[in-house]
Order: sequence, then C-alpha cells, then structure tokens
Amino acid sequence: MTPDAEFGYELLVCRYAELAWHPSDGARPALVARQLGTAERRWDTVVIEVDPAAFAARRAFGDRTIDSDLLHVVRHAPAEWAWYRDALPHPGYPWRYVRQAVHRAAGRDLIEKRRRNNRIQLRRKRPYPDWVERIVAIENKPDLDRSAADRLADQLEHDVEAALADEAWLATETTGERVEPALLREMPVEAGILATDFSDGVRAEAGDVAWHPSDLSPGGAGATDGPGGSGESSDRAGSRTPETETLRLEIAERAYGKGWRSYHETMRPDCRHFELRREGRSLVPHCATKEKVPTARECSGSCPSFSPEPPQWRTKGWPIEGGPGKGVTRLLARRREREREAVDAFE
Repeated sequence: MTPDAEFGYELLVCRYAELAWHPSDGARPALVARQLGTAERRWDTVVIEVDPAAFAARRAFGDRTIDSDLLHVVRHAPAEWAWYRDALPHPGYPWRYVRQAVHRAAGRDLIEKRRRNNRIQLRRKRPYPDWVERIVAIENKPDLDRSAADRLADQLEHDVEAALADEAWLATETTGERVEPALLREMPVEAGILATDFSDGVRAEAGDVAWHPSDLSPGGAGATDGPGGSGESSDRAGSRTPETETLRLEIAERAYGKGWRSYHETMRPDCRHFELRREGRSLVPHCATKEKVPTARECSGSCPSFSPEPPQWRTKGWPIEGGPGKGVTRLLARRREREREAVDAFE
C-alpha cells in the first residue's frame, strides 16, 4: 500500500523511476535523486538521463559529488602543466578560493598539481566527460485536490518558463481510480502527468502516462495534445546560457553523489525502532512505534520515542563497524552503487 506521508510516496516514485524510466518512450539509462534544485526551486524527484559511455568516464572521478568549485577546476584543467591562473578562466570571485579548490581537487585525485617557481601548477588526469543528456523534474502529489493543483500549477509553470529541466512531470496516486480531469486541466499543458498505483507496492507497471510532456529544452519540440502525444510540435527558440548549463551540471553532480536513498543521513537509523520495510520492489523506512513511514523531522533525536541502539548491539552479533543502524546505511549505499553499475551496463 502507499505510505500515508508525501515523503513515503516520494520514495516510491523514485524507485519506480529507477525501474521504468522513461514511462512513455521506453528504457533509458538514468540516475534518480530527490529534493534537488536551485535557490528558487527545489524538485521532489530528479531524473538525470545519461550517456552510458560518458557516465563510465565520469565514474573514473570517484563516487562523491564534484561540487561547483571543484567543477571549475576539473572541467578546465589543462592537458599539460600550467599555472592555475593561466589555465583556468576567471571564476568571478577571488583567486584564493580557486587555489583552495585546486588543493582539494588534487587531494581527491581528480587532478595533478605541483609547485614550480613558487607557483602552483596543475594538469588533468583525464578529461571530464559530457555525461548528462537530459534532466527531468517530477513533482509528487499523491492526493491531488484543488488547493494542491493550484500550487503545483504555479510551480510547474515556473519549471516550463525557466527551462532548466528538459521535461517536467506531475506524479499523482490513483489507486485504480480516475484522476479528476478538472484538476489536471489546472496543470500547464507542457507538463506530463504520471498516474501511479502503488497499492501492490512499486512495480515497473505501476505508472500510467495520463498526459505526455513537451520538450522544454531550447530548440526542442514536444507533443502538447495529451494522452496520445501526437499533437503538433512546438519549437522553443534560443539556447541555454553557459551559466544555466553549469547549474544543470551542478544539479546532476549532486544527484550522482546523493541519490534518493540518502534519507538515512537526515534520519536516525540507529534508533531501535527504525526499520526498512518492503513495498513491492522498494525498501522504505518505517517506525515501529509510530507504525508509519516517518519524515526526517519526525525521525530525529528529539523524538519522544527515540531509543538509541544499546552498545551490545554494536559489538555482539554485528560487524565491528556498528549495529543495525550501520547495517541499514551500508545496505542503502550498496543499492545506490548497484544502480550506478546498472547504468554502466546499459545497452
């Protein structure tokens, strides 16, 4: 059954996207993350469609996010040794911060550095690949009522106008019932609508496209007449600015490093009441005391029911690294790595 909280629904949508992306155009290699965006807009679910060969080259840079400062260094690092100020474009902020980023990049083995004539020089170890093909934003609303439709319409209109994403979707729960057409008409025509039924848990067949999205990329074209996706194409003129492309890459990097299973970082898996429960082909957090999927605010050290694992749980019958909470963390990390490997192997 679908969890009560919107947070729980969000996790199910993320897992569905891993299993069945793209819902209308067939399988595509993609990474899925949640709660990413910009200072102006944060998306519930983010799907990063990738080029598998380029993604494999990105994997050579490690499993951690390459943040914006490091990207400035790694993307522009020269093939031959050069003083960092000659090699890198002006960042728009003081060079001392670039120097710090050079040291950090070298410390993570992303580049090589050396000192010559009292100057810091750098060169790349490998070219940073162009691995991101498309970014898709999904808003999740399991119970779509009039007030929610109004708010989401404004948010999706912003996504359409900003064109930061290549597609925008609304995911809503139907549990076998028809979505109210009047509510769907509130959505911008460019946004796709995904009707989900997770009553039997997450399955690749649990989603149905109720409205096909338009291509929001500059110069792109997309169908705008709904369920058949066979309407006239509408061209979007222009191109994205370098600043926008950099912002898109920063979002993709955060998605790569974070994924959607990182909820354990903001919750308390070390509580004896914390569990993972299966919802079809997905695992979601569950509080044995509240008997529900908790939110990060509920699952915290300030919860009246919080009960930390006793020390003997961490030393008897469990790996020395920790007790059940550490086991949950390792399990989720392995699942994230498995999905990365699936993208590598995509054919």
